[in-house]
This record gives sequence, C-alpha cells and structure tokens, in this order.
Amino acid sequence: MTERSYDFLMPSVNFFGPNVIGKIGERAKILGMKKPVLVTDKFLEGLEGGAVQQTIASLEAAGVDYVIYNGVEPNPKIRNIQAVKALYEKENADSIITIGGGSAHDTGKGAGIILTNGSDITKLAGIETLDNALPPLIAVNTTAGTGSELTRHAVITNEETHLKFVVVSWRNIPLVSFNDPTLMLDVPKGLTAATGMDAFVQAIEPYVSVDHNPITDSQCIEAIELVESSLREAVANGHNLDARTKMVEAEMLAGMAFNNANLGYVHAMAHQLGGQYDAPHGVCCALLLPYVEKYNLIADPQRFAELAEFMGENTEGLSTRDAAELAIKGMKQLSDDVGIPETIQEIGADPKDFELMAENALKDGNAASNPRVGTKEDIVKIFQAAYDGDLAFSI
Repeated sequence: MTERSYDFLMPSVNFFGPNVIGKIGERAKILGMKKPVLVTDKFLEGLEGGAVQQTIASLEAAGVDYVIYNGVEPNPKIRNIQAVKALYEKENADSIITIGGGSAHDTGKGAGIILTNGSDITKLAGIETLDNALPPLIAVNTTAGTGSELTRHAVITNEETHLKFVVVSWRNIPLVSFNDPTLMLDVPKGLTAATGMDAFVQAIEPYVSVDHNPITDSQCIEAIELVESSLREAVANGHNLDARTKMVEAEMLAGMAFNNANLGYVHAMAHQLGGQYDAPHGVCCALLLPYVEKYNLIADPQRFAELAEFMGENTEGLSTRDAAELAIKGMKQLSDDVGIPETIQEIGADPKDFELMAENALKDGNAASNPRVGTKEDIVKIFQAAYDGDLAFSI
C-alpha cells in the first residue's frame, strides 16, 4: 500500500462536560474579546436558565461586553449572515460567539467570512477559498449532532436560488468549542433524533470515505458505537444525562472525523433537499443514508461489513457481502426507532426537481470523497428510491 500523508484539524481548545459553560467568560477574556456578537435564535435567547442566559452571566462576571443577534434560522440564509455583519459593524464588535446548533454556528462562520473575505459569500463556495482569518470565534453547542462547533465547514443557503453551498476552510474552525450536555436536557425528541442521526451519518460517511485515515477510523468506530448505545435512550428520555453525555461524545468524535476525512453523497444530496425544501438537515441525512450507502456498498464491501459489526449486527458465519448488507439494514432500523419519516416524499420532495438537485449534488464539496463515483443519472435514481422507499433498488 502506498503511504500517504494527511493533516488533522480541530479547535485548539475544547471544553466538554456538565457545567463547562461557566468557563466561557474567562476564555473570552483570555482571547481578548471586548465586545462579541452573540449569534443565536429567539427561542434560545428566551429560555430561562438556558445556554444564552448562562453565557451572558459568565461574560458579565468576566467584565466582557456583548450584543445579541437572535435571528438565526434553520438552514441559515445569506440574509442572516448579512444581518450579523451589519450588527457587528454598527456596534463596533470585535468577535463572535455562536450559541446553538449547526444553524447558529454556520451563521456565525458565514458572517465572519464576509467580514474579512469579501461581501459576496457565493464567490467563496468551495475548498480553501479564504485568504484572511475570521474574527475570533467561540462556539457554544446546544445539540448533539452537526459537529459544526468543531469543523471547517460553513453551510449556507442562497434563499433566491434555494441552493445550499459549502465554504470549507481551516480558517472557519472556531478557536474554542463548548459542549455541555446539561444544555441539551430540554431539547425536544424530534430535534434530538434529527441531530443525533446527523452525528451518526457523520461517523458513517468518513469511515467509507476515500479520505479516511487510521485516526479518523478510530473516531468513527467509537462514535458509531456511542450513537447505537445512546441515541434511542436520549430520544426516549431527554433528561437521561448519561445518554446525553454519550451523544455529545459521539457528535464530537464524528465532527473531528469528518472534519478531516470528509463526507460523501449523503451530505451532498442532503444539502440539495435542505436548500430546495427548507427541510431539517439531520432528517434529510437520515432519510438518504441507507439508499446512498446501498449504492456505495460495492465500492468497499469489507468496510461495510465492519460497519455492521460496530452497529451491533450479528455477522457470524456470513459472507462479506451478506454482512455488509446488514449495515444497510441497521441504518434504516435506527432511523425508524427514533421516529425519522419513511421517505423524502414526506418532507416535500418532488421528482421534477431531482435532475437539478442531482446536478448540484455532484458539484457539492462533499461529493469528491464518496467511495463510489457516480453520474447525474445515478443520483437521480437514488433520490427516486428514497422518494419511493425502495431499498431493493439497484444501479
């Protein structure tokens, strides 16, 4: 086997565990933050004793001023990042603190990008397109799912074209991340399921990615086993702190893995679903996962057989191919158990859009690391199978 080199990227400081949110004021002061913009949504801002209020209390105790932007939307839009930029400049802010899930973190990253790299973010879509550092950025995570608090990806939706695009750069990685599972105890079960399945997909895709390496493999394996052992419990009882803690561990490991080994067609296609129909990202990923990976299986049956074992399937005495098929079965079963819809039809997908969505999926930055190289016609067929709920499809 030819030896190859690889890099490994993540925030320089990561706080993890119950009640670590209390350290944010101290860390902001260490970073020299004098007036950050807190990027969040109205629900989190108004949540009594929640992440925003705890962040503010810690900042005030440390003598750090702040201003709040509370307009974060799901599938953050260009208008959101422009609004943060305008507030940042109006208030003479000097840094950004994102509080929430992936939408808050991507909004903050997007605002940082246009503050220092030019006002038209659509021209910066792609990989390593940024010449300048973002303003200092801290990410406070409130869902166990996207991994955006750890990663170099900023996913933004162009509300005019409905196209979701990615700006991937090491400059996007927050300086500090906070993952406090006590902030997640009141997350509703639907959001817990959607974000948890996103973490699961973000552990599966890097494991079969053409860019995987021994470090990311170990992170994927542990993340998959943690999700299998804790997501159902977290959905069933959101106040199960042990399950919540394990899910935070899983999403952090998956985030570190895909930040370095990249993703694949699940995310490339999910971005099209989310952009076109404004559907929840984690749900889009979960709905597509078994269909995309059934398509990918022939590219590396051995790794799929290994996935089945990590997911707790009994592969004893089976051929590699039969064991690999169990991985697909296990992916669908986990989605069903946590209440993910059955088909993309249920989130508003329309077959008339599949050709354009397939074309754009192949242009997505995540497509290049997929283990099987597909055509536009292949992607259309995968969308159609996910629409019909037909796991017996073949290409």
